[in-house]
Amino acid sequence: MSDDSQRPIIIKRVKKGGGGHHGGAWKIAYADFVTAMMAFFLLMWLLGSTTKGDLKGISEYFKTPLKVALQGGEGSGDSSSIIKGGGKDLSRSSGQVKEGDIPAPQKKINLTDAKAALARQEAEKLKALKSALEKAIDSNPEMRKFKNQLLIDITSEGLRIQIVDEKNRPMFTIGSAALQPYARDILDEIGKTLNGVPNKISLSGHTDATPYSAGGANYSNWELSADRANASRRELIKGGMDADKVLRVVGLSSAVLFDRNNPNDPVNRRISIIVMNKQTEDSITKDEGVINVDNHTNVTKETLTTRK
Repeated sequence: MSDDSQRPIIIKRVKKGGGGHHGGAWKIAYADFVTAMMAFFLLMWLLGSTTKGDLKGISEYFKTPLKVALQGGEGSGDSSSIIKGGGKDLSRSSGQVKEGDIPAPQKKINLTDAKAALARQEAEKLKALKSALEKAIDSNPEMRKFKNQLLIDITSEGLRIQIVDEKNRPMFTIGSAALQPYARDILDEIGKTLNGVPNKISLSGHTDATPYSAGGANYSNWELSADRANASRRELIKGGMDADKVLRVVGLSSAVLFDRNNPNDPVNRRISIIVMNKQTEDSITKDEGVINVDNHTNVTKETLTTRK
């Protein structure tokens, strides 16, 4: 058989089987099953360890996630969460709190220290007013003539401005409440300056101990001193002072002498203007019954009313 075309053709067929129990397809299925079981038990563990508030938040988030994110409310950032934005405190079980809604811790204020600080500020303002008045007097040639009759000092009640009489230069016409022209100029200048502070003022009129006899039994130094205080009030307002600044106008006759050793000395005839501090103002407005007049003596309101 020399011809190759006559040779028989042998075809070998290989049978491919599934490998029986030695195949690996089941391993993939088993791995998927185990993974699913792990995810299931992990989910169950998370649900069992999550608080009620968190569950509500998760539920609300999946219902309306955009609404919770924008508007807040009971949602994903519930207050029991330790994540930033989870509420004002960890003890709360509900409530969505945005980061900007959490209030800053409040600083405790010591009331005593606050009052002391306000008193210091007020004292500085009164000192500044005193300096302004003194500069106004020194810069005005006409006012400078009466510098000896202007006494300005700081008392426990506030800034006190006293305009006193001199022997040859009384503020008022003798025996009346008519102001002399130079006294008007002084009060006009003071009235302009007093509007520089918000404090209320007190006005008191004083006479010397010489009895007033021209008015008979119905008019005495008490009436005269009250009329002079009121005349001074009108002139201060005319000079530019706000009328609402006046809190008290009283006439004290010779009850509070400037020179106690010389009751008839002209210096006892004076007008006293007090720019009151807050404490003095409160003692008057709260009607505590006793007021301090010119920082010299205590006079009850009932006494002032009776004597006027």
